[in-house]
Amino acid sequence: MKAERLERALGHGFQQPELLREALTHRSYGTPNNERLEFLGDGLLNCVVATFLFDRFPGQREGQLSRLRAHLVRQDALHAIAMRLDLGSHLLLGEGELRSGGASRPSILADALEAVLGAVYLDGGFAEVTKVLRDLYAPALADLDPSAGLDPKTALQEVLQGRKLPLPQYVLKSVSGDAHAQQFLVECQVPVLRLAATGHGGSRRAAEQSAAGKVLEQLA
Repeated sequence: MKAERLERALGHGFQQPELLREALTHRSYGTPNNERLEFLGDGLLNCVVATFLFDRFPGQREGQLSRLRAHLVRQDALHAIAMRLDLGSHLLLGEGELRSGGASRPSILADALEAVLGAVYLDGGFAEVTKVLRDLYAPALADLDPSAGLDPKTALQEVLQGRKLPLPQYVLKSVSGDAHAQQFLVECQVPVLRLAATGHGGSRRAAEQSAAGKVLEQLA
């Protein structure tokens, strides 16, 4: 009955229920677990959401579309959808994860949602997972405002999170000038992508924003 409740919430009835069980099985519970389905679901999620954005915002450039996609597929967004589905109550977790609150942990829920999407694809095909995602993302897409700009640090963070990459590092390189008119030089580093840029500003935060903006330009 619990599986039927989740299927109704997803809008997809599984012909192969073993796929759904695998998608809901955390590695702490045993094998087979949902890690391979999570990998598949992550790729599908990025592809389908990119298609939604490409169709909906024909006037937006690639960099802006990438930022919007990162915003929609970041862990917080997936966690919110998983909570709407009450996904945590369906998860199969080991005793340690159960005791430590794994059923409500954002990372576990986000990963499980991606695994469920992978299972939907294997069970029903690309058109079916697209339909499921269109329904799940309807509220977020309705509220999405592409003209609402994020500050460069937040935008860079969302892009990296959307790609499941580590967050940027900010290194203070120097402080110059008199106490009442100091100038800060900060380097923003993304080591995994071998990207770095420096920024100046009248405060450390301003310098970090400047450096983050330059790294974003390299990513666009």
